[in-house]
Amino acid sequence: MDLQTLWFFLIAVLFTGFLFLEGFDYGVGILLPFVGKSDEERRLTINSIGPVWDGNEVWLLTAGGAMFAAFPNWYATLFSGFYLALFLILFALIIRGVAFEFRSKDNAPRWRALWDGAIFVGSFLPALLWGVAFGNILRGVAIDESMTYVGSFFDLLNPYALVGGLVTLSLFILHGALFLELKTDGVIRERVSKIARRAWLPVTLLAVLFVVLSVFETDILEHLNVANVAGLVIAVGALLFTGYSIFQQRFGRAFFGTGLTVVGVVALIFGTLFPRVMPSTLGFDLTIYNASSSQYTLQVMTVIALTVVPIVLAYQAWTYWVFRKRLTLKSHFEY
Repeated sequence: MDLQTLWFFLIAVLFTGFLFLEGFDYGVGILLPFVGKSDEERRLTINSIGPVWDGNEVWLLTAGGAMFAAFPNWYATLFSGFYLALFLILFALIIRGVAFEFRSKDNAPRWRALWDGAIFVGSFLPALLWGVAFGNILRGVAIDESMTYVGSFFDLLNPYALVGGLVTLSLFILHGALFLELKTDGVIRERVSKIARRAWLPVTLLAVLFVVLSVFETDILEHLNVANVAGLVIAVGALLFTGYSIFQQRFGRAFFGTGLTVVGVVALIFGTLFPRVMPSTLGFDLTIYNASSSQYTLQVMTVIALTVVPIVLAYQAWTYWVFRKRLTLKSHFEY
């Protein structure tokens, strides 16, 4: 395995970690107005992710930094071509982070309602737009010989990409509902259990629709390999396992199932792309070779990653262990 392939794989792993962890964060934020009927219930809902949400976002920062350092041409084309969509994601993440910190600064109902709305919007937009972005990358976009995106923002709002957005949005809502079922007790736990039962079928139908559309809208059949076939099998099997577990009221297993679905979807996308990083509809694909940094840069990055990443993983695992207990309405509130 050469270093370009290694770093493509590592970036895929970073996005997997980000979507798995931040996915239930987004789901909790979207569900906030629906499961929290009082201020105490909403504070309980927010506190379920309060200690971990910012750590989960580090996976995105790391993935973006790795992309910038290992594949600068990929980073430049992606962030210039998808500028408005990524700006909306960044804006949403900023107001979401501010809302978590400012909500508890005043007890006025209007003040808290404002920041509760910001949490909802700041969770809804990224959950939708990440699916739209990955759908467009998988489908291919207009990139010319200078590695420049020459399409428009509205070209990105095609039906296939929008279905991809609905898949991630619905999957994260289900993922977040299952997380809340594991982290809360009482009336909120009852509400999210009902939401999980109702959400599973729409998620599954949208996922099936996305796979069917992928056959016609992408070149997935021309790039079948172990990674994307395994990813598809894992995603489908995990979704079915999730549904079975939900209706058996085994919500811990169901949460594992939605997490495994995320893993399968990322394997499907990155497996189909490889060795490309951004397919071009004009015939000028960006690959792991024409978009990569120098060999020396990749060597230095590899040494740093092997040194630092295990420490970060250990710290985050410790954080989840410390805050593993269920929350109740009698718990100490911060947000």
